[in-house]
Amino acid sequence: MSKKRIGLRQLKLLFVKLVLSLFLLSVAWVLLYKWVDPPATLHMVKRRAEAGKADKNEPTIKQTSVSLDEMSDQLPLAVVASEDQLFLQHSGFDMDAIMDAFKRNQKGGNIRGGSTISQQVAKNVFLWHGRSYLRKAVEAYFTVLIELIWGKERIMEVYLNIAEMGDGVFGVEAASQLYFKKSAKDIGRQQAALLAAVLPNPIKYSAKNPSGFVLRKRGRIARAMGRLGGTTYIKTILPGYEETK
Repeated sequence: MSKKRIGLRQLKLLFVKLVLSLFLLSVAWVLLYKWVDPPATLHMVKRRAEAGKADKNEPTIKQTSVSLDEMSDQLPLAVVASEDQLFLQHSGFDMDAIMDAFKRNQKGGNIRGGSTISQQVAKNVFLWHGRSYLRKAVEAYFTVLIELIWGKERIMEVYLNIAEMGDGVFGVEAASQLYFKKSAKDIGRQQAALLAAVLPNPIKYSAKNPSGFVLRKRGRIARAMGRLGGTTYIKTILPGYEETK
């Protein structure tokens, strides 16, 4: 056998080992976060760095992780109504929304996404922000993993703890304390809808000083929460569920 063939076999073996190692590492990473809250995300680190450049004082990130049963059941309902109404039905991807976003983006104008809550969690926890095909492919891979390993309850819990809801304000507990002076457990429907209303762009839109646009969107989200059936709709992902009176 020639040296060239031996070299190719060694390269192929090395490639297979590399792919297998990356696969096992990614599975272990996802398994770890099934029980351990992510200490930070790349987006949090980036926002902290940006704040440091804008303000020479020590920048801060506000974030406190709480379990799903330490949150008002209105909060998961609000983000489902606003961001992903098929969250409980799909397996990580809403193909109709993805195709609709693709068609709209082909026409030009503002770029619109078709990401589900599961895809947003995969992106924010494990990846960097960007629009390359490589990142989208890796995002899809991690989306499949968290759907299989975490399940809907953990995906929702992590999402509500890492979503940016203001300038450097991450998660519903920090947002509730800052904007409403209460814990996430005590948030009502209108307040939950308001937090969900700023999610697409929490730097542009404010829950503390909501614009007319944000208030109108809050109203639409609150109505959508009712059309979904209220908190009964999401009882399958709420541990120790008790319907809000």
